Amino acid sequence: MENNPGAEASLSDPWHAHFVNRGHTGVRRIGAGVEGVVYGLGEGRAAKVWSGRPPADLELTRRVYADIARQPLPFSTPEIFDVEDHEGVLVTYERELPGVSLRADSAHVDYERELPTQHNEALLTVLRALATVPGTEAMRQLSVQGDDRPLWRDHDRFQDALAALVARASARHGSALAVYVPDFDAGVERTQKALRALPDAPVTAIHGDLVPPNIHVDAVGRPVAVLDFGFFTTAGDPAFEAAVTAAIWDMYGPHAEEHTAELTRLFAHELNYAPTALTAYQAAYALTTYDLFGLDDSDGHFRWCAGQLRRNAVFSA
Repeated sequence: MENNPGAEASLSDPWHAHFVNRGHTGVRRIGAGVEGVVYGLGEGRAAKVWSGRPPADLELTRRVYADIARQPLPFSTPEIFDVEDHEGVLVTYERELPGVSLRADSAHVDYERELPTQHNEALLTVLRALATVPGTEAMRQLSVQGDDRPLWRDHDRFQDALAALVARASARHGSALAVYVPDFDAGVERTQKALRALPDAPVTAIHGDLVPPNIHVDAVGRPVAVLDFGFFTTAGDPAFEAAVTAAIWDMYGPHAEEHTAELTRLFAHELNYAPTALTAYQAAYALTTYDLFGLDDSDGHFRWCAGQLRRNAVFSA
């Protein structure tokens, strides 16, 4: 009999045995990330064994997932069915999401100059579908990464809530960003003014991090799952989702700037969003996420945010 390293690894993995003992017959390790290790359990279920810090309010996250999952979307989204504390380790039992990543992240693979039509169509499908999901009270209670309070607290409009977030975030470490972005304080004021001047818009579910690995597709390229909600998930103007997606789809490739401009034009035309609103939202995203991973241009995300602001017509007007 040939040696089977995979079988030996399964036998030596206590979590594999734990899930088998709970009655799951299709147990396999899917992968590991910053948050923990994920196991497929069969029958459309998966388990995440958390090693990183779980969401501060896991029950709120569970409610948000349920609010989205109950909508008739053309793709699957995360859903938490059960939570277990096993010897001090958190385990969440979730829906196993189908498909494969649309493509690798631009931090690891250079994208070609010509944006594939199939990818553009997949993005439009996802953006149109998420824009049909009503923003809920649970979504309004979420805080975005780096902030210390629910985005919507003390606000009735997304645009005003986002302007207030810009003020808080730029106050955190704005002096670091100002080193690389001319006329920084005036740009922050211009961005806040532009956000507050935007008209009312529908309030829908916002994913906030639609990078290529977070969209799964089937063999013919149709979106079958959207995953990893949480980085900037909230309720808000669906134009914000489109603006951010256009900006972050290709962040680090040789044609990133051109791709952002091209996708911004595409979304403005196909989804009927005002270009000025998309530009204001892109400035707001850079101003509210710049310091999440580093505080100078040795960090790729910080460097990207600084570049976005230097080129942004609202911030630099």
